[in-house]
Parts: sequence; structure tokens; C-alpha cells
Amino acid sequence: MKCLILGGAGFLGSHIADQLVACGHEVRLFDRFEAVKTNIQHLLPRCELVQGDFGNHAIINDATRGMEVVYHLISTTLPKTSNDDMAFDLSTNVVSTLAMLDACVGNGVKKVVFISSGGTVYGTPEVIPIPETHPTNPICSYGIHKLAIEKYLHLYHYLHGLEYGVMRVANPYGERQRPDGAQGAVAVFLGKMLRDEPIEIWGDGSVVRDYLYVHDVAVAAEKLAGYAAGQDGPRTFNIGAGHGLSLLQVIEGLSKALGKTPQVRFSPARKLDVPSNVLDISAAKEHLKWSPAVGFEEGLRRTVACYL
Repeated sequence: MKCLILGGAGFLGSHIADQLVACGHEVRLFDRFEAVKTNIQHLLPRCELVQGDFGNHAIINDATRGMEVVYHLISTTLPKTSNDDMAFDLSTNVVSTLAMLDACVGNGVKKVVFISSGGTVYGTPEVIPIPETHPTNPICSYGIHKLAIEKYLHLYHYLHGLEYGVMRVANPYGERQRPDGAQGAVAVFLGKMLRDEPIEIWGDGSVVRDYLYVHDVAVAAEKLAGYAAGQDGPRTFNIGAGHGLSLLQVIEGLSKALGKTPQVRFSPARKLDVPSNVLDISAAKEHLKWSPAVGFEEGLRRTVACYL
């Protein structure tokens, strides 16, 4: 298939591109002019690169032309910053996505695969693990914009027959994730440990999350592109490890992998952090024939090795 990855130069996008290329698909990458290209240097001989602003409708229309599958990974905000300016969060993510969906319909794109957020769309869980049928009550604007895009995908399917798949991804980690960034506990903690800086924990470290190795995310993304939901099949899937780890357990794992003990500072808990978030992945196992192949210890070993 001919596939476009919006946000293709990023952490997740570059790994999805690797998997698509390995499976024989033609890949076009789209990202900002200022995006760092380190993640995709090895891909450029085999992939087309288009650069521009996601909010530029003409550029997005050109980028989607001739494509069969569009992967949408672009987000202008993070969970912890999205509440700072909710109007910006809405306009740059949801409104720009609507223009992209119009371009997909106009250019005959067959399917859109959207990377949503398994960590934010559900809000505070009523049950663990969380199934896709769980109520969606996000407590940050980031989760609301992700959920809104999911709803618009369903609407475009109803109105225009545009096929879609939604990946509610847990907490991905692995090679190429920025150790100096602000998202991803594994990468942030690893970066602090490599620089001999103290790790700051919001709360007492008991917050539990579902951590998934990035290559497993990429495999699920490729499978979803070829998945046919049919009349009654599901189109929204939780993509996670299916079990949780506390922040203190993550630090313990990194300490073992690096052979060093970090300094940890504790700060008051944040409102946006739910106590536990672990995804039920049984639907992905049944319908996509997908399940995680790399355990946390092995995933950490591979991740740490690429930074040493």
C-alpha cells in the first residue's frame, strides 16, 4: 500500500515507517521544516519526505494525494500543557484534522489510522484493565481533542465511507525517544540518570502506567492498516502491554539496566495524573492477531543500549 505518515520524523512515526517499509509498503513522510531528521536519515533513500505545516490545508492536500492509507500522529500539545490554552489545543489539533480528513475524502484515501491516547481518553478508570467500552471522561484537554478526533473519524466514515482505525496507545518507550524531552517516563528518567540529574516524581511514585515497547506499537500500526472491520467489527483498539508498572518500578528497572542508582525527588501529586491506567488489549489480540512481543526488561535493555 501507499502510506503517508503525518509526523513521520518523530519517535513513533519513524518506527512505524520502519515497519511499513519492512513489510513492503511505499512510504511518504510528512513533518515540519524544523523537525529533526535524525530519526529518519536511514529511511530517506527509500521514503519520500514532504515538509510543511499541518495547519496549511494546501500542503496537506498535496501530501495526501495518491495515498491509500494515512497515519495521523501529529499533536501540537502534551497532556500536561494542553489545559494551559484549550482554544489553541482545539484549533491546532481538531480543526486542522478536519481539513486533513476533507483532503483524504477528496483524494480518495481509503483509510486513516489515528494514534489516539489510551492514557488520557478514559479519565479516571472505573475498572482495571480498561476495555475500549469504558466511559470516556478525559481530565485534560489533550484527551478531549483525541476523543473528538475519534468521533469525527466515525462521522466521516458514516458520511463519506472513509475507513478508519484508532489506536489508543498506552505509554510507548524505546530507541529514538528524546531523553531530554518532557514526555515519556522511561526516556525522561533515563535522560536524568545519564546526566546524573535527580529524577522528579509527582506524588509518591505509586502511579501505575502501561508501558509498551515502540516496535510492538509499530507492528500493531501496520496490522491495523490491513485490517478489514467489515460491517460490525471494531475500529478502535487499546494498544498496550496489558499490565502496569509503578513509577518506582520503572526507576528500579532503569537502575538495573544502567547499573546505577539515581537520586529521586518527590513533589506533590498533579490533578491530571490518574492513580492507575492499564489497558485491556484482548480486542487487539482477537481481531488484529497482535500482542506485545517484547517484555519490559528486554525493552529497557534495547533502549538503554542505544544511548550508551
